[in-house]
Amino acid sequence: MTKVIFLPHDELCPEGQVAEAEPGMTVLDVALANGIDLEHACEKSCACTTCHVVVREGFDSLSEASEDEEDMLDKAWGLEPESRLGCQAEVADQDLVVEIPKYTINMVSESH
Repeated sequence: MTKVIFLPHDELCPEGQVAEAEPGMTVLDVALANGIDLEHACEKSCACTTCHVVVREGFDSLSEASEDEEDMLDKAWGLEPESRLGCQAEVADQDLVVEIPKYTINMVSESH
């Protein structure tokens, strides 16, 4: 099993969390399966940036980003070279360290 280490986030996981993932799972699915309520306004369809994460370690082991994902990432708050959309980034066999940005851009929130 691959370990996905989520760094502390004030609201979603204040202590940080270590989760186990099967290769092929997305970073978003790993977060949700482990009680980290990472927003995903477009229901994992690569149509928003609410599940934007920064992969601090293990970035090169992730699945390749599609052109659609790259286009969406250009709209993300706090974009970094190691940014990915959690709904698109598939875990492989290398452990990851993931940071959830402090802010996200969500023009329409379904839960409010």
